[in-house]
Amino acid sequence: EVQLVESGGGLVQPGGSLRLSCAASGFTFSDYCMGWFRQAPGKEREGVAQIKLNTGRTYYASSVKGRFTISRDNTKNTLYLYMNSLKPEDTAMYYCAAVFFVMCTEPPDPARFNYWGQGTQVTVSS
Repeated sequence: EVQLVESGGGLVQPGGSLRLSCAASGFTFSDYCMGWFRQAPGKEREGVAQIKLNTGRTYYASSVKGRFTISRDNTKNTLYLYMNSLKPEDTAMYYCAAVFFVMCTEPPDPARFNYWGQGTQVTVSS
């Protein structure tokens, strides 16, 4: 059974930090590009960050560049998103997703992603 399970969300003040984790199972993690997407109520889904295979090539949306860092640990089948200098506009449900490496594009195309987690809520508020 394929599973992507996000964790690490919560309530933080503006300027604070969070680390999101995504635990993957049921597929060959190292054969997939991994991405983080987010969606706020009334807004369309946004590709936040993506990391490719062993090269570690990364993509970031302009809205988070310089503040967020994506990484992966293939030995643990885990994806991470380090979020710093958080802003209220970062408030959203954050989703982990996987796409087979041949289909990996920049910017990430959500229609191509094979597997999705159920999301973890991030709320940035004072």
